[in-house]
Amino acid sequence: MNIGIFCGTAGGTSLKVADALAEAFDVEEVINMEEDFDDIDQLLEYDVLFLGSSTWGQGDVHHEWVDPLFEIDSDEIDFSGKKVAFFGAGDSVKHGEHFCSAIGKMYQTFSKAGATPIGFIPKDDYSYEFSLAEIDDKLCGLAIDEHNESDKTQTRIENWIETLKSEL
Repeated sequence: MNIGIFCGTAGGTSLKVADALAEAFDVEEVINMEEDFDDIDQLLEYDVLFLGSSTWGQGDVHHEWVDPLFEIDSDEIDFSGKKVAFFGAGDSVKHGEHFCSAIGKMYQTFSKAGATPIGFIPKDDYSYEFSLAEIDDKLCGLAIDEHNESDKTQTRIENWIETLKSEL
């Protein structure tokens, strides 16, 4: 299984998840969107993608994801046959109206492009007003809130990794 891990992070929370994924799935390199991402072809090299982004502003993706997502949408790039899992960071109190919505936007883009999303988790353990990451009463990936629920981070990461392993 050829796995690529791509992460846009500012405060390091999403990168923490990316590093845990790399260790759990024996992936040598995490591609930091700011430093290591070249173009969409990098994404297409992998059969399985773990994609991370912090959430900004009105539920926006990390700035390094903006152009790639726009390119995928506008150029109708085909991700059929690829499994994709999403993870990200947000603040459920200060920005509860857009909690981890970035992963919801990524879900929309990659699903529209034919990718098969995996790694949905129950939303029951979370408290927020609204999130684009909520799909059919679940979160479309791992949502981390280091600002208010850092005590749950490690368990959430470990449980999500187990979910991914069972789906792959």
